[in-house]
This record gives sequence, C-alpha cells and structure tokens, in this order.
Amino acid sequence: MKLTVSEEMDGERIDKCIPIFCEGITRSYIAGLIKDGLVKVNGKQVKPSFSLSEGDEIEFELPKATLPDIVPEDIPLDILYEDADVIVVNKPKGMVVHPAAGHYSGTLVNALMFHCRGSLSGINGILRPGIVHRIDMDTTGSVIACKNDSAHNSIAAQLKEHSITRCYRAICFGVISEDELTINNPIGRNPSDRKKMAVRPDGKEAITHIKVLKRFEKYTYVECRLETGRTHQIRVHMASIGHPLLGDGVYSNLKAPFKLEGQCLHAKTLGFKHPSTGEYIETDAPLPEYFEHLLEILK
Repeated sequence: MKLTVSEEMDGERIDKCIPIFCEGITRSYIAGLIKDGLVKVNGKQVKPSFSLSEGDEIEFELPKATLPDIVPEDIPLDILYEDADVIVVNKPKGMVVHPAAGHYSGTLVNALMFHCRGSLSGINGILRPGIVHRIDMDTTGSVIACKNDSAHNSIAAQLKEHSITRCYRAICFGVISEDELTINNPIGRNPSDRKKMAVRPDGKEAITHIKVLKRFEKYTYVECRLETGRTHQIRVHMASIGHPLLGDGVYSNLKAPFKLEGQCLHAKTLGFKHPSTGEYIETDAPLPEYFEHLLEILK
C-alpha cells in the first residue's frame, strides 16, 4: 500500500498517521510493523517516532488478516416483524450489530444466524450476513435484516432513495425553543479524530427533522426523523446545534447526572415497502425501561 502525506498530516508521527487511513488498525500494531522494517518512507526504513513531511511517500504491507469463524449463538431476540424475506428486531442497549475487531460474539448477527438457520442474505459477506443498515451499540431499537439477496437489494435501494421511515426518540441537553426544526448540515469524517464524525462543508448531505415532544427544566424530549442516514447523524446534528444527547460521551463533554450507558437514543419507528408484496410495513419498538424511567424522573 502506498500513501502520499498531505498538508494536513505534515509534522505528524508516522505511527499516528497510518491508522487514520487504515480503519481497525491500532497505533501500537503499526509501531510493531515499523520496528520490523515493514514500513518505509521515501524508500527508507524509519522509527515509529519519525515525523512526516508533506509529499513524503509511505509504503507498507499489512499482513493478511485471518477472519475468525462467526458462529450462530442462541441469544434471545425481541422480534417486531418477521416473514420469509425480512426480520425486524428491537435491539437492546450494549449489543453490537455485526462482528468487528473486539466483538466477534454476542452480536446481533450471531443471534440472527441462530434464529434464521442460514437464511440470511449474503451480499455483505460473512461478517454482516443479512445486515442492510445498523445502529450504534448503545442505541436501542429497530434494525431490519434481510433473509435473501432480493430482499436485501430492495431494502438497500429504499435506504438509498430515503424512502424508509426512520423515527427516533432522544433526550438532549438544554431546552429547545422551537417546536419543530430541520437540521440540514453535511456530515463527514472528523479530520482530527477519524473515529468521529463532524459537520463539515465537504461532507455528505445529512438532513434530520426534529420535533419537540416535551420540555423539562434542563432537557428536551424529542423525535428525530432521518431523511438521510449518515454515521452518527442524530448525535452529530444535535451536538452541532448545542443540544447534544444525554449520555453521549463522544459528542458531548457535558456530564449527565444519571447513570447512563451511552447516548439516550432509541430507534422507535421503522417503515418500509415490503420487498415481495410492495405493501407498506411499519413497526414500532417500545421505549426501553431505562428510557421510560428517565422520563419519569425528569417530570
């Protein structure tokens, strides 16, 4: 693999720079490759602390990773809708949607593989069978999975054309004065932290419609309807207008006075055109217990 150092990376350490371009690769792993002589800058071996300059040519080879076996696991599922083509599940807090580094078991995919007995679309490969979209680990609520490639293509097309209904419930910091508002700000990768997203002019179109459901003394309970589906869209948009989500430790540095595990965000309503019949199907995932309890406390 070859990389050319851009102006924004000028002066950065090489062991810090490479992981930005290689998702899932840690700085310590890259440092090990550098020490083994597997990374060169302008044709020469360097140390992990080497400071890069704009225009430098980085050349390295990542050893081929061996994928672990993804096995079916008998994990209970809260099924909102199911037929021969699709299944909609109410995902609990703390469950990862599909396997990735550090999470190869206990995921929604492991559970679906057991429940569906091999009947999942194969378009996204062995790590993400059936998965068309995802929600964050600490976000609860509706996720749709497809049991065959035809259904997968249909749902993916609906996602692309923004025709799927996706309504979330959230509690955010501060009191929002407007009853309804639309946030239309593009979202892209945060240049200073590649694991985060940010509102930026060169990002992809991102539109979120906000409706206030209830105001509290210091917080607001809102409905967020996605017109687009960018990574962390609601979390980024709400933080961008000064109302980050309660419990969001990534996009807010405000401390929540409640014992929350991640952002207070729930994918409540999911509506789509059935891949085979064309009938409009809409599912509703009830608010999780922690969310209901929080609303009672805030009254």
